[in-house]
Amino acid sequence: MAVKIRLSRMGRKKRPFYHIVIADSRSPRDGKFIRKIGTYDPTTIPATIEINKDEALDWLQKGAQPTPTTHKILSFKGILFHKHLLRGVKKGVLTQEMADTKWQQWEEKHRNDIMDAQKKGLKGVKKKKKKGEEKAAAPAAPAETPAS
Repeated sequence: MAVKIRLSRMGRKKRPFYHIVIADSRSPRDGKFIRKIGTYDPTTIPATIEINKDEALDWLQKGAQPTPTTHKILSFKGILFHKHLLRGVKKGVLTQEMADTKWQQWEEKHRNDIMDAQKKGLKGVKKKKKKGEEKAAAPAAPAETPAS
């Protein structure tokens, strides 16, 4: 049985809300699932992601394959990096103390990056300009005429 970590859509029309679930790859998108491990709300700014990191890590170590979107979510939350570090410990490349310090450093850097992004504001959100505003904004800078 191939197990996937994927999104199950909830919410109403034009207002998506997703549950992050562990499901058999043969089951339909919104159908039967094994376990719900979190939620994802893309309608908020920034998107709200709540996930049980321990369960997600456990299922990844058991061999569950994330879909592309959940892969990005797990990567953003650091779960895939944590799995990578634990695999290094298992192979003997890292000690548990080294892995823990790297994990703590990553968490601190990630937290700081998020705080900086929130301070800068929302880059991706652009306000739509009306036709009248576009025309008014264009001639705002008067052209210089050469003095004769």
